[in-house]
Amino acid sequence: MLKVLKPGLYSTIQDLGRFGHRDIGVPISGAMDVESVKKANMLLENDENAAVIEITMTGPTLLFDTTSYICLSGAHIVATLNNQPIDNYTVLKVEKGDILSYGRLETGFRGYLAIKGGFQSKKVLDSHSLFFPVTKSARLKDGDEIPYKETLSYEPKISEIKIEEHFEKNTLKVYKGPEFSLLSDGQLMEIFAKPYTVSKENNRMAYQLSELITGHSHSMLTSGTLPGTVQLTPAGRMIILMKDGQTTGGYPRILQLSEESISVLAQKKYGDGLKFKLV
Repeated sequence: MLKVLKPGLYSTIQDLGRFGHRDIGVPISGAMDVESVKKANMLLENDENAAVIEITMTGPTLLFDTTSYICLSGAHIVATLNNQPIDNYTVLKVEKGDILSYGRLETGFRGYLAIKGGFQSKKVLDSHSLFFPVTKSARLKDGDEIPYKETLSYEPKISEIKIEEHFEKNTLKVYKGPEFSLLSDGQLMEIFAKPYTVSKENNRMAYQLSELITGHSHSMLTSGTLPGTVQLTPAGRMIILMKDGQTTGGYPRILQLSEESISVLAQKKYGDGLKFKLV
């Protein structure tokens, strides 16, 4: 078991998501930054869908009760194992009684903790991802215990990697959304010519941008949405749906982020800058 001594700001269990249930209003959920999760699971030779802990800005304090191997990825949050500094994208052995602690956030916004074999929490609708009320809780709490498999020995094919940090990028690659044709030439120029900043309204459900563009008066029936769908409100605010976002919406769906760009955006916090690029 992994025991949560302190949960951090917003720590959750996530895999790649809960698929096949959007017709009954259940979001996909899953890791916000899929790119970082896949790299950590790759180093541990896990299935890419193995469950991890997603850590937002301020990390938890965690106690291991049996031997295994771990790998950190995503945002650079100062971390120590038994008070010794450890790095991202490095396979490390943990023993009974070892304590993993997190300190200050340096770059990015969301970090990940992967373990050999993945965390073995209860699956709900074929996924480990926490999402209340589909699961009993929305995030980890003090005293929670998360099962994992004991691994006494492991010889990784690759023990560490150096990568280009995608969360240092500020360009979001987007495709045309279903209502892209409703945009005027002036709105298109605004969207693709000027920079934007992340507003205070950002979480696993959606990111809003601080800057407005020219509004609209279009009305439409509620239609299906996906993670990465960019909606435009009548007031001219752009809302980018994320992994826990609603499955339908009534605003024009003007753009759709690529999967890579969802991972890039997931590492942005209040005040960070970005821009759109149509592909």
